Amino acid sequence: MAAITLGGTPVTTVGNLPEIGTKATDFTLTSLDLSHKSLSDFSGKNIILNIFPSVDTGTCATSVREFNKKATELEDTVVLCISRDLPFAQSRFCGAEGIENVEMLSDFATGKFGKDYQVEFADGPFKGLHSRAIVVIDKNGTITHTEQVAEVADEPNYEAALKAI
Repeated sequence: MAAITLGGTPVTTVGNLPEIGTKATDFTLTSLDLSHKSLSDFSGKNIILNIFPSVDTGTCATSVREFNKKATELEDTVVLCISRDLPFAQSRFCGAEGIENVEMLSDFATGKFGKDYQVEFADGPFKGLHSRAIVVIDKNGTITHTEQVAEVADEPNYEAALKAI
């Protein structure tokens, strides 16, 4: 379990992020149009998984905005912003913010992604939601970088994620 804090209070996740050098676990998530997307839909590209609790919180919204800006400069790379928010909330946010360069995906239907990638909160007020984490996957499906953000209110290290591509 990852030991992190939420507003300074200790909380844990159901496990630890996948190991660098391992193959990324496939997933099926719901996109804004309610279709399903899996890891294989992005094969042949570098993938940044920007994982967070809810787009309706300040830091989560900031991470989507930042990756949206940075994604315009990335070649052969897709940024997937993943939470348990309903696709309707994600769509509302993207429309209001002009988010067009990242792909929003939801784990609302099963929560399996949160369990498989070990980012689901095991306790605390956000129990069942995803912790703030980054996973970078190369074109071959191998994990090259991970970051479990130690304090949920803090932003991820964008530059470290981008350097891992």
